[in-house]
Amino acid sequence: MRKVYLNMKTRAEAREIWFSRFQDLNPGAEEIPSVEAAGRVLAAPVSARLSSPAFHAAAMDGVAIRATDTFGATKSQSKRLVVGESAFYVNTGHRMPPGTDAVIMMEHLRAGEDWVEFDAAAYPWQHVRKVGEDIVATQMLFPTGRLLTPACVGALLTGGVFSVSVRKQPRVLVLPTGDELTGWEEAAKSGLPDGRIIESNSHTLGGLVREAGGKWEPLPILPDRFPVIRDAVDRAAKSGCQMVLVLAGSSAGSEDHTARVLGDLGEVLVHGVTMMPGKPVVLGDVNGVPVLGVPGYPVSAMVAFQEFAGPLLRRMQGLPEAEARTVAVFPSRKIPSKLGLEDHVRVKLGRVGGRIVATPLPRGAGIITSVTEAHGVVRIGNESEGVGAGEEAVAELLVPAAEVEKTLVAVGSHDNSLDLLADGLAVRGLSLSSVHVGSMGGILAVKRGACHLAGTHLLDTTDGTYNLSYIARHLAGIPVRLVHLVMRDQGLLVPRGNPKDIQGVRDLAEKDVLFLNRQAGSGTRVLLDYRLDQEGVSPTDIRGYANEEYTHMAVAVAVKSGAADCGLGILAAARALDLDFVPVVTEQYDLIIREEHFGSDKIRALLSILADPEFKKAVQTLGGYHTERMGEILL
Repeated sequence: MRKVYLNMKTRAEAREIWFSRFQDLNPGAEEIPSVEAAGRVLAAPVSARLSSPAFHAAAMDGVAIRATDTFGATKSQSKRLVVGESAFYVNTGHRMPPGTDAVIMMEHLRAGEDWVEFDAAAYPWQHVRKVGEDIVATQMLFPTGRLLTPACVGALLTGGVFSVSVRKQPRVLVLPTGDELTGWEEAAKSGLPDGRIIESNSHTLGGLVREAGGKWEPLPILPDRFPVIRDAVDRAAKSGCQMVLVLAGSSAGSEDHTARVLGDLGEVLVHGVTMMPGKPVVLGDVNGVPVLGVPGYPVSAMVAFQEFAGPLLRRMQGLPEAEARTVAVFPSRKIPSKLGLEDHVRVKLGRVGGRIVATPLPRGAGIITSVTEAHGVVRIGNESEGVGAGEEAVAELLVPAAEVEKTLVAVGSHDNSLDLLADGLAVRGLSLSSVHVGSMGGILAVKRGACHLAGTHLLDTTDGTYNLSYIARHLAGIPVRLVHLVMRDQGLLVPRGNPKDIQGVRDLAEKDVLFLNRQAGSGTRVLLDYRLDQEGVSPTDIRGYANEEYTHMAVAVAVKSGAADCGLGILAAARALDLDFVPVVTEQYDLIIREEHFGSDKIRALLSILADPEFKKAVQTLGGYHTERMGEILL
C-alpha cells in the first residue's frame, strides 16, 4: 500500500516538535581517565588536587639568590656572590634553594670558578614561579558541562586530577534496510552483484554520530519486510540506546515501512518536512527513545541527520548546536527553487574581485559529491522561487574562510582536462570551482564579472576560427586575455561495436538513431549545427535532437547505459567509458581570463601548470588531446 505525506511540517515546526519531546534525555555519566577525556563533556565540576607549581620554581636558567643581596649593584659598582653560599646555579623548572627568592639570568652574569658577578640588582621573585602561580589546590578547574579540549587534559593532569566524570556518549543504533543493498565487505570480496548498490549511508551517518559526540553501532542490513523491520526497531529501542536510525524506507513507496513501524510501536511525531533534500524524514518516539526514519538518498540522509539527529545528540550532552558561519554570496547563475519547500543548495565559493561568487552544485538527493565538493549551503526559504544570477544571498560555510579565498572560479564549457587542472591546483594549495553551462554561458559570466575564467570552443562558421569573433562581439570594451588550453578530437560517441553503423552526422537522420544533444549555447552544439548545415540535414529529422545534457561525460554515460544510441562529444569521454568513437573534427578549446585577474597569484599558478611538460603528458593520456600550443597567449 502506498502512502502520501499528510500534514507536512516546516523545518522549524518539525525541530520544535522533536526537541520539545526529547528535551530531558540524559545518557548518564561515567568515570574515565583524564588522559582519554579530550572531546568529552564533564558531568560534574572538577577541582584541583595539587597546586602548580607545587614549589617555588626557577623560571629561567641562571643563579638563585636572595634579592636583598643584590641591592646596590650597578654598572659602575658590580656585586660578587660566592657560588654555593649566596648564589646557586639553577635550570628552568628547578626548585628554588631555601632562602632564595630571585633568579639572575645566565646572560646577565660574569662567572668565575666559585663566584658570579653582576651589574644590576634583582627584585624579589624576579624570574621565579611562585607556588600556585598557575593552579592552587582546591580551586575549581572546570564546571559541569565543560567540553574538554586537549589543553584541558593538560590542566587536569597538572592539577593532579587523573580521572573525571563525563557524560556518557549517546549510543546510536543504525539499521540499514533494503533488498537492493550489499555491504562493502561483500562487494570488496566478491564484486557488486547486478542490480545491487553498496550500503554506505550507515558509515556516513556513523561518522556524523561521532562528530556529534556519540558512538554508533551498525546492525546487519534488513530486507524490506515489515515484520522484520518492526522486530528490529523494537529490539533496538529496548536495548538501552539513546537513538535509533532506520535507514531508507521513510518515503511513500510500497516498500517504505518506517512510518508504519513507528506508528505500530510508538508514535509518529512528524512524517515529511518541507525541505529539499530531506523531505521524507520520519520523526518518531518508541518507548521514549527517539527514532528517525532517514531517507535513502545520501544527501537527504545527511541533511536529515544534521537537522534533527546531530543537534539532539549534542543537547543530550549539554552542548549547544554548532553555530553556522555565514557570508554574503552572489550566484554565478540563477538558482531556482520550488514554492512551499525550503531548499538547501550546496555551492562552491570563490572570491572574484570584491564579491564571493557561489556556483551551485548538482542538486540530486543521491549526488554525494555535491556534499564532498561543497564550500557552503545556501538556504532558500519556502516562500521564494529562487535566487537570481548576481543577486545577493547568504551561504553557511562548510569550510574555513581561507579556502574560499584560494578558489579559482571557472564557468563555461566542460572539458575532462579541467579535472587534471584542478588536481594540479590542489597540489599548489588552490582549488577549482567549475560549473558547466556551455561556452556562451561562460562568456556571459565573464561579462558579468562572475568568474575568473571561462572555457570556450566556439567555432566561427564564416572563417573557421575559434572564440575570437565571439569575444569581440560579446565582450567589447572588457579587457580579457585568451589562453590556449588544448586542441581536442570531437566525434560521435557510440556503443562498443557501433551497432547502428554510424559513420557521420548524416547517419543521425537516415538511421534509427536516438541522439542525445548538448545544450544550446555550448560549443559542441554550435559545431553540430554547423556540420548538419554542411550535410543538408534538418535538426527536425534527428530523433532526440531536443534532448540535452551539460557535459561530455553525461552524454557518454547515457550512451553507455543505453539511454541514447549516440551523442557528440570528445574522445576522452569515449575512452573513459570504453565507447567507440567516430571522428568528426579537431577543435580548439581556450580559456578566457579577465585582465584584472591575469596577474593574480591564482592565475600565475594556473599558467605554471599549463607550462609543465608532465601536465601536458597527463592530458595527452586522456586520449584525443593535442597539447603542443598549451599555455600560448592568443589575446
